Amino acid sequence: MSESRSSSRTSQTRILERLRQAGRKGDRTALALALDEMRTLAFTPRYWLKYLTLLQHPLARLVDLLVIKQGDKIAHQKGWPGSRQRRKRPTKPDAPKPPPRARRRSRPPTPDQPTLFPTL
Repeated sequence: MSESRSSSRTSQTRILERLRQAGRKGDRTALALALDEMRTLAFTPRYWLKYLTLLQHPLARLVDLLVIKQGDKIAHQKGWPGSRQRRKRPTKPDAPKPPPRARRRSRPPTPDQPTLFPTL
């Protein structure tokens, strides 16, 4: 009975195992099962901490960024610094900008230049 109970629970190791299998063999069933379990973790506030620890794995993070798109939202709601602040460029103190380079002027055509088609 304990085996059937553990199979119904979402396990981070099982999710990662299925993602690896989907990546190696192209197993769509494993990918669908892993996505379903990841969605369960992502959309249930009770499991948010488990989901954020799962996202430390690069494969799970990639799936979150491409399909589920909840990791940043959860981290922001939890008040965790990082994910959104990393994207912003750091503000630099105002330094004097170098003057723009002078553009080269194209020389106007001179009348001394022979035409390409003298017969026309």
